[in-house]
Amino acid sequence: MSPFIAEIIGTMILILLGNGVVANVLLDKTKGNNSGLIVIAFGWGLAVYVGVLVAGPYSGAHLNPAVTVGLAVAGKFAWSSVITYVAGQCIGAALGSILNWLLHLDHYKITANTDAKLSTFSTSPAISNPVINVITEAIGTFVLIFAVLYIAGPSFNADGLNGAVIGLGSLGALPVAFVVIAIGLSLGGPTGYAINPVRDFVPRIMHTVLPLGDKRDSHWGYSWVPIVGPFIGAVIAAGLFLSLS
Repeated sequence: MSPFIAEIIGTMILILLGNGVVANVLLDKTKGNNSGLIVIAFGWGLAVYVGVLVAGPYSGAHLNPAVTVGLAVAGKFAWSSVITYVAGQCIGAALGSILNWLLHLDHYKITANTDAKLSTFSTSPAISNPVINVITEAIGTFVLIFAVLYIAGPSFNADGLNGAVIGLGSLGALPVAFVVIAIGLSLGGPTGYAINPVRDFVPRIMHTVLPLGDKRDSHWGYSWVPIVGPFIGAVIAAGLFLSLS
């Protein structure tokens, strides 16, 4: 599997499961209706785990332009591959949004709360304050990228096995999932912790174009915040990592 395809599939799974848990909590008459932030935080963490599990062996499973740029700034990823990775992430986010919409189609039809419908695609602030909202997204993304830069699964060489390296395998994806859960539970209240420009921007486009019954506008006036904030946080995290290395 090429890195481009891996980023598409990994990001598709990320958005399907991540926004899927939001839909399960917020849309009417789902089995998980009104189960709360803790369910959403753990659902998003596990969505990251599955996405990294699938895409990791082929692309490193960035699944997030802020991760891609952060790694490039830190010298751990080639700048020449950034556009390819981000393009794959955008396509994957669109596909994941469409699958989530199809899965919950009947629930979108009967849900009267148009803000809840939008929340199953993109984020919005609990209190609108653009400067603080950007700082919030930057801090959350800083924690994510800084942790990712230090995550390395332990491995060891086994004598007599022709230099084979034995590592954590699929368990290597768990640390990133735990970081995302921690961010959601501790830092997710003010903005919904997008911490990923593609995770917010592309599903917001899909909210605009997909039929959802009654729906509100897609809150495009806020859409720049979960783009700018994560990139700021990623660059700061990479810069600090380099200064400490």
